[in-house]
Amino acid sequence: MQAIRNLFRASWSSPQRLDEKTVLITGANTGIGKETAIDLAKRGARIIMACRDIERGQAALKEVIEASANPNVACMKLDLSDTNSIREFADSFNKGEEKLNILINNAGVMVCPYGKTADGFEMQIGVNHMGHFLLTFLLLDLIKKSAPARIINVSSMAHQFGSINLEDINSEKSYDKQKAYAQSKLANVLFTRSLAKRLQGTSVSAYSLHPGVVQTDLWRHLNGPQQFVMKVARPFTKNSTEGAQTSIYCAVEPSLENESGGYYSDCAPAKCSAKAQDDDMAQSLWELSCQKLDIRWE
Repeated sequence: MQAIRNLFRASWSSPQRLDEKTVLITGANTGIGKETAIDLAKRGARIIMACRDIERGQAALKEVIEASANPNVACMKLDLSDTNSIREFADSFNKGEEKLNILINNAGVMVCPYGKTADGFEMQIGVNHMGHFLLTFLLLDLIKKSAPARIINVSSMAHQFGSINLEDINSEKSYDKQKAYAQSKLANVLFTRSLAKRLQGTSVSAYSLHPGVVQTDLWRHLNGPQQFVMKVARPFTKNSTEGAQTSIYCAVEPSLENESGGYYSDCAPAKCSAKAQDDDMAQSLWELSCQKLDIRWE
């Protein structure tokens, strides 16, 4: 169904400018993160590319500047699998930047073998959810000060197959890499939902989105049969530029100014799963995340 929609969808475009705006994009050195950076830089924004590998980040930085003809682009080191790195990054950002108008939580890991972050989180829930949860918390005062502002969480349609296991959030009792990925993407949507409620009246909006089935290096952990299926499906998938469009839409579309908490796909509102609309689970996940990260976020 998605593939058929992709074939016939009208492309979205907007002349919206972002002059005098500052945008932070995690995982901006590759894939849809880099394409998002290029597009928003062309609109005149100051772009901060937050990258785990600073050498790859610097190489991507040159590409973004050349492609956008905007020299106001910087690269900063951020390892979302290490809360010390996240805190150091946020401290540096808060001290060095005057504003943050758009935060795009784009970085992620997908269906990787079992591993843990520096803080003992299962890698996918740790990077995709906990890391971005903490980053957003640490930057929120600056974001509020910069309002109107937007926070965008890149999720996936895979959230529909996920469920949150509050008793075993780190998949220590049993690990299925697809289920762990789906759990982390469901967490992105639930986080967005809770965040939007807490941001009411602040002129800061939050959105989550499915970028589409995108040809990215996130596929590298798929097994042989899965790789084959993706090759067969390739004509129905998106390249990185196409995959970045819904992130860009959520960042710049004027009609979303007074919308918050929604889920988007193909540059339009989309239906998320029933589990993604469970406010009790969203609250429980919020409380668990605060407890695990040792933060107080009311």
